[in-house]
Amino acid sequence: MIPPYPHPSPAPEEDRTVVVVGAGPAGLAIGNILRAASVDCVVLETGTRQFIENRPRAGVIEEWAVRELQRRGLAGNLMARAEAHDTCEFRFEGERFRFAYGELTGLGHYFYPQPLLVTDLVREYADVRGGDIRFGVRDVTLHDLDSDRPAVSYLCPDTGERRVLRCDFVAGCDGARGVTRDAVPAERRRIARQDDGIGWLALLAEAPPSADCAVFGIHPRGFAGHMARSPEVTRYYLQCAPGDDPEDWTHDRVWAELRARLGADGAPPLREGRLIEKRILDLHHYVVEPLAHGRLLLAGDAGHLTPPIAAKGMNLALNDAFLLGDALVAYATRGDRGGLDGYSDASLRRVWEYQEFSQWLSDVYHGVASGDPFRAGVTRARLRRMFTSPTAAAAFAEQYLGAAPGF
Repeated sequence: MIPPYPHPSPAPEEDRTVVVVGAGPAGLAIGNILRAASVDCVVLETGTRQFIENRPRAGVIEEWAVRELQRRGLAGNLMARAEAHDTCEFRFEGERFRFAYGELTGLGHYFYPQPLLVTDLVREYADVRGGDIRFGVRDVTLHDLDSDRPAVSYLCPDTGERRVLRCDFVAGCDGARGVTRDAVPAERRRIARQDDGIGWLALLAEAPPSADCAVFGIHPRGFAGHMARSPEVTRYYLQCAPGDDPEDWTHDRVWAELRARLGADGAPPLREGRLIEKRILDLHHYVVEPLAHGRLLLAGDAGHLTPPIAAKGMNLALNDAFLLGDALVAYATRGDRGGLDGYSDASLRRVWEYQEFSQWLSDVYHGVASGDPFRAGVTRARLRRMFTSPTAAAAFAEQYLGAAPGF
């Protein structure tokens, strides 16, 4: 049950139009959209500015999302620094298969690490547009969500005092481990969840990329992935048992597995280097329905999660931000509730499409290593079809880029 805020309150209440909880891509993009329309808002974040600007996260942004950021004046650094890609490569059964999705669609991906995008969005919101953002807050609590004036309270990191923000709407953008999703009563939400029973060892290597595009290794010993992050740093993934200890994956073991799983005829040798990050990801998915409860609206990982299988997470967060930011502006400036009333359905349309594609791609990535001859055979058939059928190739490219006409 959502706690009502006790009255009289121990601290004066501040009035705001929108309180955004969480300063990730979704929360910061919403904040910028609101500031551009002169809609009063405040962003609350439990981490420090340095922490959120350096937190390792995804790096693939789909072209439609980049164009939306451009349209809103939020892509200056991205366009100057990001790497554009229109090709990926699959390696299986000792062969290399180049997939030129740009030729099929006229679209591509941009590789731009999430910490750089967050840095850009914080600077634009706080330093350029003068937005109110409060870092290091503690014990964030939501109140009165079913009323016309909900509240968000928190402990000030400087004084330890509880402060209260009374508002019209709360945007819950605080991720999978935040508080906003749990503020929705259990009987008012449904959480659809799937655990893949698969782990990925996520690695950052202090080494130049070993290919000019993303590489996906489909191998009986497990999946391996290669993604450029910068001219000096490369992201790698290795399929492993869920719950593995990353310390069991020594430098030599990691590079031996990467060489084996990404090896193929004619492939250049991997450029090896020091491993500067090792994390185990247990692959799972979830979707919260609906994404709205009273005056609370969930966005990004607070409302849905896809594992990094198809690099969709940051794109879904930005899609939510564009939909919700515009809807809040329409209501605050014109009294138009249409966008807010339709927000959950509009967001979930893309969410479920991306979940379906992530599940399909997971079967492709992991089927050969499943130990099941039937799954392995189906996986090989899917891969061969993708590289021999123009229709199958075009369908894959459309899903890979999030470019379906229905969006």
